[in-house]
Amino acid sequence: MKLRTFNLILCLGLLLGFPILGAEKYQPKLGLQTWTCRNMDFEQMVAFAVKHKLTYIQPFSKHINPMGSKEETLAKKAVLDKHGLTCYTFGVTRTYKEKEKNRKLFEFAKLMKIKIIVVEPGDLSQWDVLEELVKEYDIKLAIHNHGINSTYGSPEKVWKVIRSRDKRIGVCMDVGHITGAGFDAAKAFTEYKGRVYDIHLKDKKVEKVAGGKTVLLDVKVGAGSSNYNGLFKVLREAKWSGVLAIETDNGTYARNPTDFVKAAIKYVKKNH
Repeated sequence: MKLRTFNLILCLGLLLGFPILGAEKYQPKLGLQTWTCRNMDFEQMVAFAVKHKLTYIQPFSKHINPMGSKEETLAKKAVLDKHGLTCYTFGVTRTYKEKEKNRKLFEFAKLMKIKIIVVEPGDLSQWDVLEELVKEYDIKLAIHNHGINSTYGSPEKVWKVIRSRDKRIGVCMDVGHITGAGFDAAKAFTEYKGRVYDIHLKDKKVEKVAGGKTVLLDVKVGAGSSNYNGLFKVLREAKWSGVLAIETDNGTYARNPTDFVKAAIKYVKKNH
């Protein structure tokens, strides 16, 4: 086909709204934050992830202990590999003032081939040694946010930490917590300027009760106050390549997370 003819077809297709061959529709990656399966042991969690076709796994310490032996770590990695599961990150995990204590965490990540570690250091003085290890191992750290009164409870607090540090130090944005703290996830994602490396797919319903007090309810994804339409829009525009890790803090859902996880998967597929 001559170039002129191809360009004519391309222009006509764009004008008529036809999909153009080679154009890729944005598809977010879905994963599992295994805190959702905190009432299960490692083998049960693996079976649950396989059943729901969630191949990206973010375990916490109950399911894989980062301070465990090399043999234990490799044995669990072999189980994940056997079932086609990728341990793409780990956390939220504890960090330490002592560099060598933190080194164990980075060695664990290297062994598991993990590219991102999710952390929430309560002591800001830890960041100097953590940054040194980020540079040494070329492994990213992502700061997780909890409620408004926590160390990283607002995007401003997080940005103060990461703005002057290595670009491999970024954000694990918990959508439920950022909503519960009174911020908009889409706006925060944009203002982090490409430093969001992981997202916890969670929702909170924010309700005002007598006296102006705010009550936060952990609900199914899409049933709360989070601006997911806005977030999905900015993710599409950025062609964000990270993982949306499904998570719930709701103890009732955690006792049997099947319905919660199914609803989250359905919601994302319908609305992304």
